Amino acid sequence: MPDWSKSMTQTYEYYVVDPNTWTDSELISNVKSCSISRDSDTDTLGSASFEVNDMLGECYIRVYLITLQNGIKEKYPLGTYLVQTPSSTYDGKARSVSIDAYTPLIELKETKPPLGYSLLKGAKIMESAYLNIREQARAPVVRTDTDDVLYGDFVADTDETWLSFDSDLISNAKYTLDLDEMGRILFAPKQDIGSLQPIWTYTDDNSSILYPEMSMTHDLYGIPNVVEVAYSSGNDRYYSRVVNDDENSLTSTIARGREILYRETNPSFVGSPTQKQVDDYAENLLSELSSLEYTVSYSHGYCPVRLGDCVRLNYTRAGLRDVKAKVISQTIKCESGCSVTEKAVFTKKLWR
Repeated sequence: MPDWSKSMTQTYEYYVVDPNTWTDSELISNVKSCSISRDSDTDTLGSASFEVNDMLGECYIRVYLITLQNGIKEKYPLGTYLVQTPSSTYDGKARSVSIDAYTPLIELKETKPPLGYSLLKGAKIMESAYLNIREQARAPVVRTDTDDVLYGDFVADTDETWLSFDSDLISNAKYTLDLDEMGRILFAPKQDIGSLQPIWTYTDDNSSILYPEMSMTHDLYGIPNVVEVAYSSGNDRYYSRVVNDDENSLTSTIARGREILYRETNPSFVGSPTQKQVDDYAENLLSELSSLEYTVSYSHGYCPVRLGDCVRLNYTRAGLRDVKAKVISQTIKCESGCSVTEKAVFTKKLWR
């Protein structure tokens, strides 16, 4: 692997992918530009756009970054995309074709389960999802074995796609759909940022691949500073009220000058609770709800970081020191420098 912080020559190669073997079958030599979007908020997890000289029919295109450093040439896949929407223009001298392309998950989005389709109680969740996706998509699927089973029948809605059905199905086992750069469909366990370990550290020192510009946003909307819990069952009646009045907390009643109330009625307890248990529940609930999510936007030279990866941010000029963040989107420009515009999120506790 090259030293991504050092100088290197970067070029790109594009191949038509054989959908039967999922291997590169033909080099495409007329690609003029390419941009890749990876986005965890979209159901297909991303897309790509190409500009070429001639029309391409529906096919899968795989994009590679070729690096040359210290005489060593290496090849890194950036993504595999299905051509769907070509449009062409002619300026009197040459033809230019713009192409929109999508990840292999588009095949699951464009098909639907049969009417009345269901999985019965006791079915293995991950095995069922694997078999469904392998049947409906041409991309390879990487199997994940768990013991999770359905606790009730799982029925497809009439307008549901295979993508939404299987996404909802595996969420019952705390998994999400994922992709690798070769276009293989993966099952990724759901994990919060606190349980992840950084696979890359971005710093703003002289050897950094991080560009100087960055921005950071956060949204205080809906974060309470008062929690009320009311419990009633039989002769038991308990009520608890907890207030964040910490002057050092960004969301406290003092800092915001008003109360923002969250109320919960009859939460679940094992057996009959005591007043102290209800008080503890209310305090823990306010602590859990008092988390502020920050979104950081920045750019850098390419390095092998993917959606869902945890990165460490040491951007001292912006006040970010040893911050663990989870990558939620990337835009990769396949041009000189292979710049990546990236967004990542992290949370801060605002009370207790």
